[in-house]
Amino acid sequence: MQTRASGDRADVDVIVIGGGVNGTGVARDAALRGLRVALFERNDLAFGASGNSSGMIHGGPRYLTYDPDVTYTSCLDSGHIQSIAPHLLFRIPFLMPVRKRFGSKVELFALDAFFDLYDKYQPLKHGKEHVLLDADDVRRLEPGITGELEGGVSFDEWGIDGARLCVANALDAHEHGAEIRTHCTVTELVRADGGRVTGVRFKDRLTGESGARSAPVVMNATGAWAPLTHALGGVTSRAAKVRPGKGIHVFYDRRLTNYAIVCSAIDGRQVFMEPWQNMTVLGTTDDDYYGDLDDCVATTDEVRYLVQAVERVFPAIRAARSIGTWAGVRPTLFEWGPNEDALSRDHRVVDHAADGASGLYSMVGGKLASYRLFAEEATDVIAAQLSVTQKSTTHTAPLPGGEKELDPLLFAKAHHLESMAATRLLYRHGTRAVRVMERVRNAPAEGATICSCEPVIEAEVRYAVECEWARDVDDVARRTRLGLGACGGMRCAARCGAIVAEMTERSPAEGRGLALDFLERARRRRAPAVGPEQAREEALALASLGASLGTKFATGPE
Repeated sequence: MQTRASGDRADVDVIVIGGGVNGTGVARDAALRGLRVALFERNDLAFGASGNSSGMIHGGPRYLTYDPDVTYTSCLDSGHIQSIAPHLLFRIPFLMPVRKRFGSKVELFALDAFFDLYDKYQPLKHGKEHVLLDADDVRRLEPGITGELEGGVSFDEWGIDGARLCVANALDAHEHGAEIRTHCTVTELVRADGGRVTGVRFKDRLTGESGARSAPVVMNATGAWAPLTHALGGVTSRAAKVRPGKGIHVFYDRRLTNYAIVCSAIDGRQVFMEPWQNMTVLGTTDDDYYGDLDDCVATTDEVRYLVQAVERVFPAIRAARSIGTWAGVRPTLFEWGPNEDALSRDHRVVDHAADGASGLYSMVGGKLASYRLFAEEATDVIAAQLSVTQKSTTHTAPLPGGEKELDPLLFAKAHHLESMAATRLLYRHGTRAVRVMERVRNAPAEGATICSCEPVIEAEVRYAVECEWARDVDDVARRTRLGLGACGGMRCAARCGAIVAEMTERSPAEGRGLALDFLERARRRRAPAVGPEQAREEALALASLGASLGTKFATGPE
């Protein structure tokens, strides 16, 4: 118990750096085991890959060809995530069409055999077995698919909102005693004589507050930022090296199909078009990334790459209205030589004792689909270090809101809420939606709709600030999807900024600044995906809005 005793003298038992799904997953697991936890996130929860992924808890059939263990763990954890957060999961049926050409009959036969193997994993994630389709079947399911077809297969995966998953894990950790600090950067890893890491120094990026926390264990869960983080203590490590891989997505203003469609890009990579919540998403690229991890945005070339691939199968995509992009950086395990697509999506926990920095650990690699398992493995390492014998319960303990499923129509009727608003509110919060509506009961004006695209009511914005660590309009958008619909935030950002400013004791002018900052970032994300006519219209609209708010708005090219 010697190490645990040192933990008793420290401020907390474990410090977690990083507010993505791995960091919040570890914070939750450790807190549920009774450990004292402090989590620090430089930006916001789900700011990185977790909030900018393809939004799927999927088994990854392509990994079967070179990394079947990843497929197994992803499917296994998918089943667990469905049981602890049923409100966040939604089924996404996939179609994989096969074009008629020389050898296409053999290709279809091989594809059928391949998915026979994938079917063995389906019970783990409560999935349906694949179905072999002829050409007429494919066209009947999705008439928008064109070209001469040999046939295809259908299979299914599960969609999820990665940002909401991070928030739910952080909430549960906090409710079990964890300290959660967002917009708070770790400035130094504190090391004792002999090199042991004993804590961190931090600075709040919004208030300027600085301080320190001590702990016998520090877990670096910063994803693609991991090498930068352990360098804060002068630590270098080959074992914790990552190969950052950029992935971008393009999203459209509505669902264009009820099936996700797998397509081949010009270089032979598989990409997809998927119905995701109330919109359509194209994804994804996979390219080595050497840029600023805090400012990763899509390029026009990357957008064209995806659209070109999809339009060969689904040409109606060219007439659809794209309204934005998002981009994230995968923390892929480092390997020299292979193409990005061939890199392992496995994960590992690195003990930096081998680097002369005992007490420091790094989580490297991993996928959204198996985050909970990765977090359990990392917390097992922490528990062993602290002589804690309690096992993980995160595979059975519901996440906040996941205790049971509520009927949207009954919920809407009970709370006098429009049915779509009730459905979306229940999706994001599950049973916690009742807490949002308690605000409306106490203050009926908070039932007003702020964002009509999603929709989002005022009470949910205030709840995100009061209970979910939202500190600006971007934070609110991650938690609610406010401003990410067809209007691009033009109808709701200003009101949201005013609410956030009021609740965080900032001036009305600062509230306007929060709104304009959000709109500027949204413009940058949207610019690569829109045509010249739409770009001109948006420039005029943004300039007009900036003038109405008394602020000059930058609308020029990058």
